[in-house]
Amino acid sequence: MKGKLFLIVGPSGSGKSSVLMELKMMHPEYIYPLSATTRPMREGEKEGDIYDFYTKKRFEEGIQNGDFLEHAVVHQDYYYGLLKQPVLKSLKAGEVVVREVDIQGFDSIRRTIPAQNMVSIFITTANKNELIDRIVNRAKISNEELGKRMESMHHEFARAKDCDYLVENQKGELKQTVKMVSKIIQKESKR
Repeated sequence: MKGKLFLIVGPSGSGKSSVLMELKMMHPEYIYPLSATTRPMREGEKEGDIYDFYTKKRFEEGIQNGDFLEHAVVHQDYYYGLLKQPVLKSLKAGEVVVREVDIQGFDSIRRTIPAQNMVSIFITTANKNELIDRIVNRAKISNEELGKRMESMHHEFARAKDCDYLVENQKGELKQTVKMVSKIIQKESKR
């Protein structure tokens, strides 16, 4: 494989999706494979923008068929996954592929994709309280859901050291965060 897969990793609320959306506008030449998920669509989301929304049955059939490069149950409720064939096809063609994943997805992908074809970038915030504020303020979620996300968050922060790069997404500085991620991608793409 000649291409590179760049994984944008981080806990819920860190800004992974926002970084990815801005990066898409800045670098439309990169490949951004969609995630498949069984979670409900949030307000403002559309099918095919960032996610393909699957029924649980359809997702489980895909798992059985070996269609996913990675898949996991996140926050103890919903399936998330990355379809295998589009990514492998792009890497074989020498393209830059950028993908948002949680820590479970990162673990699965790095068992499959050779290290020389993958770079991981962990997106973090100044502190955990800022992260909790972002989660609570972006969409209405139950206290139970918040508890699940906080549990996942602690585990994910502990794993930041396993990534190749750490980028802090400071409050109100999304453009700067995206520039930093873009520089990493440009630098690593040339290696």
